[in-house]
Amino acid sequence: MKVLFCFQEVSEVVEDEVLQLNLDVTELQRTTYKEAKKKDNKALFLIHQCVDDVHFEKIQNANNTKEAYDILIRRHDGGDKIKKLKLQTLRRQYELLNMEESERIGDYFTKILAITNQMKGYGEQISDLMIIEKIMRSLPQKFDFIVVVIEEAKDINVMKIEELQSSLEAHEMRLLDKCPIKKTEQALKASHYREEERRKNKRWKGK
Repeated sequence: MKVLFCFQEVSEVVEDEVLQLNLDVTELQRTTYKEAKKKDNKALFLIHQCVDDVHFEKIQNANNTKEAYDILIRRHDGGDKIKKLKLQTLRRQYELLNMEESERIGDYFTKILAITNQMKGYGEQISDLMIIEKIMRSLPQKFDFIVVVIEEAKDINVMKIEELQSSLEAHEMRLLDKCPIKKTEQALKASHYREEERRKNKRWKGK
């Protein structure tokens, strides 16, 4: 509430904070102080609105925006050493990541971008070209044909990640149309389900 009062410029009525400033200061100094205080309280108010309850408990006693922001930075990043460790872990995950045979293109792109965005947050420099090359070399064998076509027909140096995803998803849809789930597999699953049901019924009858 204190921050809200200050943000709305009514703190003088509640706490008489600004008016208790040294009476010897000039009117210009008083005005400058009030403007600076208003900006600080506005920024602090915005921080309070953005954080969740857990983070708010850490900054609720901060007296100004910089103090609150520094607390969040320290608690969130854990210092330079923790940052480096987290970045190394993300790099390892990124390098080992490969698309599974049963995975969809959209899901794989989401996974790749989630890791690279975290890496960028820790200071890693990753270009779109690096991400595109990583994706193209980590796809399953069934995408080899379309990868060759893309490399031959387009300049991947200027390609957008969204453009690559659209091309791969279009190819994925054609593959799914040509290779639907076999009826025999469906029949086996249904047969297995019926057998399980019969076993359950026998156990209940016995009881």
